[in-house]
Amino acid sequence: MSVSEANVIEALRPVQDPELHRSIVDLGMVREITIVGTDVTVVVALTIAGCPLKAEIDKRVRDAIVALDGVETAQPEFTVMTDQERADVRQMLHGDPAATAGSQPTQGHSEGRSIPFSDPSSKTRVLLIASGKGGVGKSSVTTNLGVALAQAGKTVGIIDADVWGFSIPRMLGIDRPPVVIDSMLVPPSAHGVGVISMGFFAEEDQAVIWRGPMLHKALEQFLTDVYWDEPDYLLVDLPPGTGDISISIAGFLPRAEVYVVTTPQPVAQKVAQRAATMAEKVQLEVKGVIENMSWFTGDDGQRYELFGAGGGKELADKIGVPLLGQIPLVPALRAGADNGAPIVATDPESESSMMFRDIANRIDTELAPTRRFHPELKII
Repeated sequence: MSVSEANVIEALRPVQDPELHRSIVDLGMVREITIVGTDVTVVVALTIAGCPLKAEIDKRVRDAIVALDGVETAQPEFTVMTDQERADVRQMLHGDPAATAGSQPTQGHSEGRSIPFSDPSSKTRVLLIASGKGGVGKSSVTTNLGVALAQAGKTVGIIDADVWGFSIPRMLGIDRPPVVIDSMLVPPSAHGVGVISMGFFAEEDQAVIWRGPMLHKALEQFLTDVYWDEPDYLLVDLPPGTGDISISIAGFLPRAEVYVVTTPQPVAQKVAQRAATMAEKVQLEVKGVIENMSWFTGDDGQRYELFGAGGGKELADKIGVPLLGQIPLVPALRAGADNGAPIVATDPESESSMMFRDIANRIDTELAPTRRFHPELKII
């Protein structure tokens, strides 16, 4: 059976760019197709020179073409898009800021671009992971919760909004920066979770010394200039406490849900309550409490409550929300955060991993919003 150019194009249509999650045919990446007998050569235009996922695109193109009847070999060759072609891709995916400015309730930094997650029609649930103080494991909770949601088949993004203590890229094992396509940032991903962080723009040991307006502007760009592609969940790892970023987030994302992370000791619970109080004052709904470092299980099988007990339940009862789960203190959880190997991904049957998956399931089912937004219905 002879193969036609149309056959090859149809075979390539399901092939997606691994970062943009769109067909390489629809993105205009497929260029010349040459067929000589049973050999097919395809020229593919990468979005940028030095594309970090070139090898993956090569494999996907080869696999799709050799699956055709009558094809024995497939040879992808690569070129790079022009500036105008990149601009066309950006507009296809990210829209025209000038056309949408003013049409949505909350405006962002990028040329007046709207923040999509503030739009009532957005299907994305925004989860703000907060704590009253540092050192309670909020970022490791955010990381593993994001991976657990991705394992459940959800599309997930994380904004590492802790601009002073950024750590999410390291915890996920991401060591490459976002791809820039005509000023649109495409977040790198690992374990099914896309991430944007100040860690991509500053050295790990560099101090970020910014006042409120700079923090506000950076957060706007994380929300507007990044191509999130409307994920099911967007997790925001807030800095500890109740400072400028938490206040800005409330303005940018008025429909966000707040989840407070605490440890069991009473002093931590008292401090965590301040984060819940702040959320209420800026009219964000606190949906649940997650207790971290709840106990340590020794080699003798005995549970040791190193940081006391009951703080998470007491906080949850005080603010009238459920205690979603208690995460045990295990060395593998800490080591995974340091080494870029989240425990939910590397040891899915561990006690901690099962608890993270249970929390993710409760957030996805029990705590799913019951109110439905219908922006097409208007009262005149």
